Amino acid sequence: MNTRSLSLPAARKQAWRLRLPLGLLLPAVLLALAEVLVRAGAVPANLLPAPSQVLQTIAWLASHGLAGHVVSSTVRVLVGFAAGAALGVLLGAMVALSVRTEALLDPTLQALRAIPSLAWVPLLLLWFGIDETPKLVLIAIGAFFPMYMGAVAGIGGVDRKLVEVGRLYRLTRLAMVTRVLLPAALPSLMTGLRNGLGLAWMFMVAAELIAASRGLGYLLSDGRETSRADIVLAAIVLLAILGKASDAGMRALERRWLDWRDSFEGQRR
Repeated sequence: MNTRSLSLPAARKQAWRLRLPLGLLLPAVLLALAEVLVRAGAVPANLLPAPSQVLQTIAWLASHGLAGHVVSSTVRVLVGFAAGAALGVLLGAMVALSVRTEALLDPTLQALRAIPSLAWVPLLLLWFGIDETPKLVLIAIGAFFPMYMGAVAGIGGVDRKLVEVGRLYRLTRLAMVTRVLLPAALPSLMTGLRNGLGLAWMFMVAAELIAASRGLGYLLSDGRETSRADIVLAAIVLLAILGKASDAGMRALERRWLDWRDSFEGQRR
């Protein structure tokens, strides 16, 4: 059935039912190909274990404290992401609403945005030691910049007519922000949230690779030090699953909050 003949909610539901099996097709093909190549001896098993071996390793890790590693990493990501995203929205709104604030803050923040994640690690370790604080700060840094850029672009790009309507109703500055600017900027803010969450997972791995005794980043480091490629791949698979699950949750939230949009998404075939 042509999705153009469907209503927008029905088209979105049909697209969602189609996306899941198609999304699983490519990973299934790649896993099957890797299994065949490793079993046939075309790829050394010590460098690329068969997917079945990786699954066995995940099952073994599940009975040897894997849940604790997953919980530790997830909690770090959630706390750091929440702090970084909140600060990003705050500073992004301030910069978007004030030319003077933009001139004061934006050049410095843009320079800091160009610093690689690993460059922060030695400084944070010097400042905060090897406890939880440097890990959370590093994750917050990863989440901050996408959220900041999304807030600046979203609020700065709000239709001027909406602002004029708010002024006609004599809205206060706070009411203008909460009732006009932020709702109108929500598409850009949600994009910033999704990008920030993805970077939060990446920065979490960087933090745990350097100094951690628990977490998926620690499993990656442990697998490398013990030459266990299956543990490394098991940790990578778990990171991919957690990252995809969190992004899917954010995407579902985005669809719910932005259901009012009459966008092109519902007309794609």
